[in-house]
Amino acid sequence: MCESSSLYLSGLKNFSFVSKKKKKSNKLPKWTETNLKKTRTIKKIVCGGGYHFLVWKKPNKLEFYQENKKKRKYQLPKQETIKDIVSSHYTYQILTESGKVWSLADGNPKNVVPLLDADQSTLEEIRPVSFFEEKKLFVNSVIMGFASAYYLCDGDQLYASGTNIQGRLGLGKKGGTEPMPVYVQGKVTKIFGGIDAQNFFFITSKPDLMYGCGNNSFGELGVGSIGIKSSPTVVKDFKGSEVLTVSSGYYHSILITQKGQTYSCGYQRTNGHGVQKTIFSLIPLLKQKKAVQLATGINGTLALTDQNELYGWGFDKYLFPTTEFNDPRFPTKISLPGFFTNYLRSKDMIRIASGSSVCFVYLDYKNTLLQDLQILYETKKFCDCEIGTLGNKTPVHRALVECRTKLTIEQIQKKLFGQKKSTITKEQTLNFLKWIYYDEISDFGKLEQTFDSLKLTFPPSVDNTLERDIAQLYKDDNSKDFKILVKNEDEEDEDEEDNYEEIPVHKFILLARSGLFRAMFDYVNEKKNTNKVHDYTNKTLKSLEILIKYFYTNSIELTANDDPELIVDELSDAVEYYQLNDQCNFESELLKIKKQFDLN
Repeated sequence: MCESSSLYLSGLKNFSFVSKKKKKSNKLPKWTETNLKKTRTIKKIVCGGGYHFLVWKKPNKLEFYQENKKKRKYQLPKQETIKDIVSSHYTYQILTESGKVWSLADGNPKNVVPLLDADQSTLEEIRPVSFFEEKKLFVNSVIMGFASAYYLCDGDQLYASGTNIQGRLGLGKKGGTEPMPVYVQGKVTKIFGGIDAQNFFFITSKPDLMYGCGNNSFGELGVGSIGIKSSPTVVKDFKGSEVLTVSSGYYHSILITQKGQTYSCGYQRTNGHGVQKTIFSLIPLLKQKKAVQLATGINGTLALTDQNELYGWGFDKYLFPTTEFNDPRFPTKISLPGFFTNYLRSKDMIRIASGSSVCFVYLDYKNTLLQDLQILYETKKFCDCEIGTLGNKTPVHRALVECRTKLTIEQIQKKLFGQKKSTITKEQTLNFLKWIYYDEISDFGKLEQTFDSLKLTFPPSVDNTLERDIAQLYKDDNSKDFKILVKNEDEEDEDEEDNYEEIPVHKFILLARSGLFRAMFDYVNEKKNTNKVHDYTNKTLKSLEILIKYFYTNSIELTANDDPELIVDELSDAVEYYQLNDQCNFESELLKIKKQFDLN
């Protein structure tokens, strides 16, 4: 039986949850599975500079793991919800939705970002960073580098703190202790760094530029030259709007564009080119790949593609066995353990993290329904209506929107956009749709206004979840807009429509849950519009009905009249044939049936 989630690590084995079998080396076999409990609740892992890391478990719980010591647990005040966590060696900073920053540090000035009360900080408790509250600043995002931190406040005000050695704070020749403002032309929209970075990057709008500052000994700022840049310097080859993310190591930087192309610069052994680069250059071996995630440590980089292929380069002997890479200077596809690389089709099922002495791959199979619907939202395939203002409308799937709000599309359109001067912005509409499609509430204030306009209760109650709404939608035959035709076993003539039984279903469910049906709809739409499709698998009507119900409920349910052996046999190849994301959960459901009815 496969678990609902897994956590793998590579590096040094100084952790209590790793097998304590005697080994000559302190180095782990590549991608060792841990025995950490409840890994499916992990939101993010952040690695420190040594043998330690911090785990974020929603909504405000944290766990700290350090070598062979007992883990520490932390919980922020109940009114606080974690938005992000970042790290630099023995300092972790936690950003909450309220715009506050919290610090978990060991108080060592050489290893932590200097805060007002740094000498009092310990790993025993999470301490609030009072500076921003005293200045009445709302912190939107935080990134960290080597003994440095950067804060984007109130939308566009940039602050830097820590040590200003090699100009890494962008403050010119000024020193750094408490946060100080970084002055630059334009509104700062995004900031980027890395656990071991001696520099940082940020993006501005109007002008649409990317800046870098700090150590540039090997050209790791990508500005076309070598040498320290103590003030923000323009990275000329990219507009800010073209950049998805940037991640810095000790002597190299990696950039992913909005189109998923991977560029790098800096030290030859770690930049993926094998030669030193002083400008961001496209990595040849990843030219045909679309990257979606980065994890950069002191010497190496992990990159995950939209096909869930994991590439690594630059890592030294402590993080990977020498057999992992033919040549660590260039990207090498990493062989991940288990089945998941063959079946996972959602980029949100895999997370990667990298530190100085350990790196992780962690997988979440907890709820592939949400992940499937998120993909449907992002691709916007086969939408059947729109919402929004004239000239700025967003395509949606009617049945899903109406099932979540209990309002018709026409009612939603009238209440939100019926006035000549609608107060609902495009951003608010997108936040609303993220809740519709995958239960994400990213901006409470803006989403609350939308809910108020629709006279919906905010925040949504614990009963008003996507899983519950979709399960209830299964029972709503009136809104089902599609049919699967299944051959009647008693009829021999396949040409007559009367010889087929019908399974009613919502089209968006088939689109979200099955790669096979998505491909079929692509083919059918090239020919003509239709509201039905034939199933030629020769499976029984009952087996397909159970499969369709699984699409809605994530569970396989049998009645007293069902033949469990036949159902298990016919659905044993459903994951591969129908191209489902959630092999793990589906096979677990089949295994329950086998155990219940003692099937071999």
